[in-house]
Amino acid sequence: MNPLFTIGQELPRLIKPPITKTQLVMYSGASGDFNPIHTVDEFAIEAGLGGVIAHGMLTMAFVGQMIKDTVKPYQGRILQFGVRFQEMVRPGDVVTCSGKVTKIEEQGTEYYVECDIEAHTQNGARVVAGSATFMVPQQ
Repeated sequence: MNPLFTIGQELPRLIKPPITKTQLVMYSGASGDFNPIHTVDEFAIEAGLGGVIAHGMLTMAFVGQMIKDTVKPYQGRILQFGVRFQEMVRPGDVVTCSGKVTKIEEQGTEYYVECDIEAHTQNGARVVAGSATFMVPQQ
């Protein structure tokens, strides 16, 4: 059995600082997603969103950061992860990413770890949920 991870183990949580409008503008430039619902309140309100919303892929990137932070100390690597977007993230929201190990498979000198992953806002709203698989070598 893998001494680094156990079924049911929670991954270290990642808590991001409050989302800012400046961050959304910067992410728009980095990602090439210039949809004004992410940067212009008037446009987002007119679209029925009540104000700007964060890019879904930004929230997904936070989850990816949590997984990377988990596997990096063990020279592991992320093999796959995917999420479903469930609620909108807005400026001022604090996003907390978490995960739980659901399966471990030993193959040769490597362990393949599957986990459920999700992110919530400070209000408890689940904004993304999905799964991930990563590999860590035997230590």
